[in-house]
Amino acid sequence: MSWLRTAEFKVGLLVIVVGSLIAIMSMQVSDDPSYLGRSKKAWFVLPNAGGLVKNSAVRTAGIPVGVIKNISLQDGMARIDITVKSEVPLTTSASVEIKAQGILGDKHIEVYPGSPTDPPLEDNAQIMNIKDGGSLDNLMTQVADVTKSLKSVAESLKDATTADGTRNNILGRIVRNIETLTADIADMTSANKEKIGSIVDQVHGITTSLEQVMNDESDKGLKETWNRLAKTAQNLDEITTKINNGEGAIGKLISDEATGENLSSAIEGVNDFVGTATRIETAFDFRAEYLGDAGGTKSYIGVKIQPGLDRYYYVAVVDDPAGVVETSRTQTTGTTTSDITQIKTFENKIRLTALFAKNFYDLTLKGGMIENSGGLGIDYFFFRRKLKFTLEAFNFSQTNLRSSLSYTVYKGLYVTAGINDALDEGNARSGYLGAGLYLTNDDLKLLLTSAPF
Repeated sequence: MSWLRTAEFKVGLLVIVVGSLIAIMSMQVSDDPSYLGRSKKAWFVLPNAGGLVKNSAVRTAGIPVGVIKNISLQDGMARIDITVKSEVPLTTSASVEIKAQGILGDKHIEVYPGSPTDPPLEDNAQIMNIKDGGSLDNLMTQVADVTKSLKSVAESLKDATTADGTRNNILGRIVRNIETLTADIADMTSANKEKIGSIVDQVHGITTSLEQVMNDESDKGLKETWNRLAKTAQNLDEITTKINNGEGAIGKLISDEATGENLSSAIEGVNDFVGTATRIETAFDFRAEYLGDAGGTKSYIGVKIQPGLDRYYYVAVVDDPAGVVETSRTQTTGTTTSDITQIKTFENKIRLTALFAKNFYDLTLKGGMIENSGGLGIDYFFFRRKLKFTLEAFNFSQTNLRSSLSYTVYKGLYVTAGINDALDEGNARSGYLGAGLYLTNDDLKLLLTSAPF
């Protein structure tokens, strides 16, 4: 092992140690994360890669996290390949921005990792979000645009202030109109100097006269007028003071909350009364029914007054051809049998109906006077109130039970059919068939406004 002590071995070992130290230190100071540890690659394209240098730093929040590995041409665009540390959590929403380091044009790449809730970006994948950071080129472009705008404004001002360009733009026409207006005013004042002087003298005389009148202590009428005005102002002040203090009816009305609430309640009551009156619905009912057994037509003329949706009043005049029924019997005796013949005689009679009705959805209960006698009845509606079933009972000494069905054909026009005196207690049982017309106050308004007269 004597060779270990030789000078050549010691020198070689020293060279190896020093070289290793230099390599380790160079890798430590390098920004390229691929030298040590794990790294992640990505790339993106730019329309212009001016100012970017290969192996320059890639930063995040101003901290170096990688380097530019390569700059190449791809489909007429500049492709930038970068390598960043694996600790940088690049996601699919990651973005890059080219930032200037100074006014000399040097640039570096700033990487924004993206939202942590998005999926991670695959290795060597393309970053799609590119932000255009400020640079000297952009600044010069903006300065050039501003210069063009200022040049356009200067040209417009030049056109407005020259004789030839006055009529070519709005500003020039405005300047020309102002020039014409001032010239007209100058001409008018020059031509009417004496009249203007006279007007000034007259105004001066009027103001002087007013001053003399105001300062003349001998004019009693003027003093009395001023005194009355002063008293009027004083009275107004006293009235407003009383009102503010709550004195008098007006003062209580304004200052007292209870009085104001009472007045408000009274106004609401009047409004409710007037509103109820305006909501009353009035309708007219004209109906004719042909009685088969009586051989006559029974007519109705009725008025329906409905102050609310849940109730109404109904008054009608009825012309009944079977109002009076007389029955006579004739007995014929034969040799073996005896025959009895019954003859009915019907006489016309005018009758009155007055009812109060209460609505319960599709059911209506009604009672009062039906054809000159006490009675009651029900109405029930079917098919969205187009079909109505009616059952009435009245004249309970000879109970008249009447039922009917009514069907609305079209806007108040309806047909009806039923049986009168179904129990035949009054010897007036008869089937009937008829039609009617039901007109509301809205229908009457429409008819009156549509009339030609």
